[in-house]
Amino acid sequence: MESTLEFFTSRRSTRKYKTEAVPEEKLHQIVEAGRFAPSGGNCQSTHFIVIKNKEILTELAELVQQEFAKMEITPGLYKSIVNSINLSKSGNYVFHYNAPVLIVTANQKDYGNNIADCSCALENMMLMTNALDLGSCWINQLKWLNENPVILEYMKKLGMDDTERVYGALAVGYPDTADGLPERKPLQRTGNKVTVVDL
Repeated sequence: MESTLEFFTSRRSTRKYKTEAVPEEKLHQIVEAGRFAPSGGNCQSTHFIVIKNKEILTELAELVQQEFAKMEITPGLYKSIVNSINLSKSGNYVFHYNAPVLIVTANQKDYGNNIADCSCALENMMLMTNALDLGSCWINQLKWLNENPVILEYMKKLGMDDTERVYGALAVGYPDTADGLPERKPLQRTGNKVTVVDL
């Protein structure tokens, strides 16, 4: 990359993956990038739950679909949650896009920076996947269901502590593209207003 900014703008979300496994060395680098993300007061309380087991990923997707399918759409509901509900009710909804790896970030439920710390870790990991020619996509569905008793119990079986909740996740894998590389053409910015205050 010619510049750090060019590297940042080349990161895109991947929503279609090959079944090929992610090498352990690359997966280790991705998780380490997340572990070295900044945290409030250097608390370092983010818990990384790395799911590579295909059967568990399938079971988790089925549970998420079942729980979203029970939900009703109410006025003003966030459009992506509406989409998850509608897709779940129609069936065959796989929230993690069949990626071979899902990295779940959990943190203490009573900690004021839980979402912020997990977000910093997720961004670091997304940038690392891009550097390693892998694809990734930020996954919110488990966060939206982080107080759902069914999902909460299942995550505890996977190692999450009673005092923790999920605040984000990352799908990781090789993009299902012609060259096997992530899409890197930057998307045009149509939002993210900037106001400069020069005193």
